[in-house]
Order: sequence, then C-alpha cells, then structure tokens
Amino acid sequence: MKIAVMGMGVAGSYLMARLKDSEHDVTGYERMREENHDSICAWGTIKPVLTEFCKKTGRDFNDFLIHDGKNMHVKMNNDVKFDIGLKGLCTYDKLALIKDFIKDSKVIYGEAPKLEELEKEYDMIVDCTGFHRVYLPKLKEDFFLPTYEYKVEYEDKVPYDDFYIEPFPGMSGYFWYFPLGEKYAHIGAGDYNKQHIKATDDFLKKHGGKVLKTKGRPIRLATPDRCKPYYSGKVVGVGESIGTVYALLGEGIIPSMQCVDIFLENMHDFKAYEKAVEEHYKVYAKVFNFVRAKIHKDFSFLKALPDFIAIFRYMKKNEDRFGMNIKIADLMKVAKA
Repeated sequence: MKIAVMGMGVAGSYLMARLKDSEHDVTGYERMREENHDSICAWGTIKPVLTEFCKKTGRDFNDFLIHDGKNMHVKMNNDVKFDIGLKGLCTYDKLALIKDFIKDSKVIYGEAPKLEELEKEYDMIVDCTGFHRVYLPKLKEDFFLPTYEYKVEYEDKVPYDDFYIEPFPGMSGYFWYFPLGEKYAHIGAGDYNKQHIKATDDFLKKHGGKVLKTKGRPIRLATPDRCKPYYSGKVVGVGESIGTVYALLGEGIIPSMQCVDIFLENMHDFKAYEKAVEEHYKVYAKVFNFVRAKIHKDFSFLKALPDFIAIFRYMKKNEDRFGMNIKIADLMKVAKA
C-alpha cells in the first residue's frame, strides 16, 4: 500500500521506524519546518518499556537516556509530603529519538496537505496529529488540559535531585519537575482550572534558573471510548488522536507507542483494530471517570470505590509498566486531597 503518516511526534515517528523495511510505500508529513521540528511536553517515560520499543526498531534506548529516577518527591496541596519509590521512571531525549526514528525515512516537512489531496494519492492515511486530530471527524465532546512548560538551565544547585510533582486541589492537574542531567530540567504544569502558568512561574521565581525554551499545548484526557470514530474512509487514527493518554498521570508516550503496535497487528482490518483498541484501553475509561469526577467536584469516594480498586489493581499488576512502586496508601492520599 501507499501510506501517508501525518504528524512526526511520538506515535508517527515510531510508526515510520516500524514500517521502514515493510513492503509498503510510506511517506511522513510534519507541519513544522525541519529546523523547527520540536517535541512538546515533558520527556518522562519508563526505561524497560522504551527499551523494548527501541529494540523493535534496532535502536538502543540507552543512547537517549538522560536521568534514571530513584524517587519521586510528592507534595500534596494539604502539605502532605511523601516519596514514591521508582523502578524505571526516567527522562530521555525525546526529540533526539523522534528524529532518529525518522532519519532514514521519507518525510515532508512544513506541509499539512488537505484530506482531499491525500485521498487522491494514498491508499491509507494515518492520523498521528495528536490533540489536533486533523484528518479524523471532530469529536462530539472532548476533555483536555492546557499545559505549559519551561526547559531550564541552573548555574549552581538544581532545586531537586530527582522527580518532583505537586498535584493541584481536586486532581485538576499537577506541577512537575523532571530532571534532565546535572544542570537542566523541565518544569511545567497542566491544569483544568488554568493555574498551570502561574504555578510554573511561581516555581521559576522561587528557584531561579535560565529559561531556554517555552512550550505549551493542550493534552487530551478523553479516552478511546469517547474518541470514536477511530477511522473514516481511508483515514485511521493512532495515538493521542484517539485518546491514548492515561488521565491519572497525563502520560501519553507509552500508550501512544502501544497503540502503534496494536495498529500494526490490525492495519488491514480497521474493525479488528477498533476492537483491539477498545480491549487494551478499557481501564482508561475508569481512570478518566475517576479524575473527571474529582475535577468537577462531583466525587463520592464510596461511589468511586469500585473504580478506585480497579485502577489500583491495574497499576499494581503493571508496576513495571508505570515505573514506580504502587501503594494503595499513596493513591488514597491523592484521591482524598
């Protein structure tokens, strides 16, 4: 087939690398110019999981690793502080890996062709445009958080030696500090109540540092069950365009790459792809309902208890996937804040 992959972010670039030696004729499109091509949002992921993804493309994830986490420092809005032991959570050079994934592929930069043009030329159009979902029908009802982030350089001592997060009241989002080596960090926040810029600027004012880059984008929390259709005509969505963000953490890197693998297993049968996506991400709906109820102040712990237990069991069973020690006491602190 002749395939167009739209958007060279996490999902699109990984898909390009996986299709590189296939029998298909694949062209990637990126609306940014090549010199401006960037990766929006923080560079946190789980080392063992990314290692396996990279192996599938003949790459060594260690070539892109920046910081291996040991503990995540957490401060709740009621001043409760605790540490979560980490087992794989790390930061990596996300942009460098994206560029490496597509370096030997045909990619057209600075263009976002109209759907009508693409349909004339290609047999399949894969929408990896993330939040914008450019080539799929618009969602009837979306749910997203605005985010804002600085890449900061510190002259002397960095504020924290490891990961640090500060959830906002009512689980409306959180502030993050992600270390990027000895002198650098990503600091930023996402917040439904739009306090994300203030929180980031307050941290910068308190701890100092030189701002090297400023980034901002919305992140979709609406889950796959709310993001249909996954396909329309020749177009099929992969990654955040169909809602593959884990709402409790705002994490989309691994879920989007998992979605690529699911797509590759079912790319010749869109109905089978839809069914596989629904099965893989079904717990995400419980997570979303839990978080949305907190944000909208429509939360009853007793009503939410079955979902809470399901979320805990899912994360506990998949500790290696989430890169941290999952304790019910820690989840309770977050849920009750």
